[in-house]
Amino acid sequence: MKRLLTSVARPIESRGSAPPRSWQRLAREYPEVVAAYDALSEVCRRAGPLDESTVALVKLAVSVGSGAGRTVHSHAKKALRAGAEPDTLRQIALVALPTIGLPAALDALKWIDESIVEEQSPGA
Repeated sequence: MKRLLTSVARPIESRGSAPPRSWQRLAREYPEVVAAYDALSEVCRRAGPLDESTVALVKLAVSVGSGAGRTVHSHAKKALRAGAEPDTLRQIALVALPTIGLPAALDALKWIDESIVEEQSPGA
C-alpha cells in the first residue's frame, strides 16, 4: 500500500510503553476502578477466538471511529507491539474514511503516524 502521509510535521517525544499519566493518576486515586476495568477488558479479550494482534486492530478501529486521539495513539502502539505492520494501521484510517469523513480520517492518519514514530524512536 502506498503511504499517504510521509512524516509527522512536529517532533514527537517518546513516551515508551508506560501508561498515560492520566491513567496512572486514575490508578493511584481509584485503584478499585482500574482493577475492575482491567478485569473486564481481560474477560472481553478472552471471550472469542481473536488473537492479540486482531484485538489491537479492532480497538484501533473503534478508536478511529470515535475520533479519540488519545486512544488511537494507545491502540496503534499496542497493535505495533503485537506485530501489526504500520501500513495495516494506516489502512484502518483509510477504510474508515467513507464512514467518518475526510477530516476525521486525516486526524486518525496523523495520530497513527505519530504513534509509529514514537514506537520506532530509540528508547521507546
